[in-house]
Amino acid sequence: MSDVVITVRGEHETRLAPERAVAHLTIRAEGPERGAVVERMAALTEPVRDDLAARRSAGTVTEWTSQRVAVWSERPWNNEGRRLAPVHYATVDFAVTFTDFAVLSWWAGEVAEREGVQLTWIEWKLTPETRSRVEREVATEAVGVAVARAEAYAAALGLATVTPLELADVGLLTSHDGAEAAPAPRMLMAKASFAADGGGGPSVQLQPEDIVISSGVEARFVAR
Repeated sequence: MSDVVITVRGEHETRLAPERAVAHLTIRAEGPERGAVVERMAALTEPVRDDLAARRSAGTVTEWTSQRVAVWSERPWNNEGRRLAPVHYATVDFAVTFTDFAVLSWWAGEVAEREGVQLTWIEWKLTPETRSRVEREVATEAVGVAVARAEAYAAALGLATVTPLELADVGLLTSHDGAEAAPAPRMLMAKASFAADGGGGPSVQLQPEDIVISSGVEARFVAR
């Protein structure tokens, strides 16, 4: 039998518990006078900054940032279709990184009760070192799956050896007619949710899902 070209795909994924939690919150003020609204936002923000600075010094918060200060105005419409007086808004966003999820739980319940503060979402992460290491391991496993598939196909045809010709992430390996395959899936995905504690306590019950790291490769072999 003449040489046979075999094209396969290999996939692998792993799931890990989050190592970091980044809480995102927004402080918001509104009112009829722009200057008063900005002052109100600053007054609402100051105790949050002081609390985060104290937690950073104590080591319960790894880092925090304050960003995306925005001030704008809108003129709402009444039920009769007439424009009303302008309403001014001011917001500032915070991102706070925790490694201790129990501490995060109590802090989230406490901060959510503050006036003008909204805890918008929690982002679950791995450390850069863990993510880099696991991505390498998952990619290696995906290549191994591709090789095993090619060898299985070759054996089914009565061929003894396979030699790699091309290897690429999913979507980067061109077909024989020059067309490209479908785009590759995302490499890293993380999902999480949180729910308020119904027992009347200040804590929030965190429900993080595992972080999924996946890899897919396409490979072309010649079998003899």
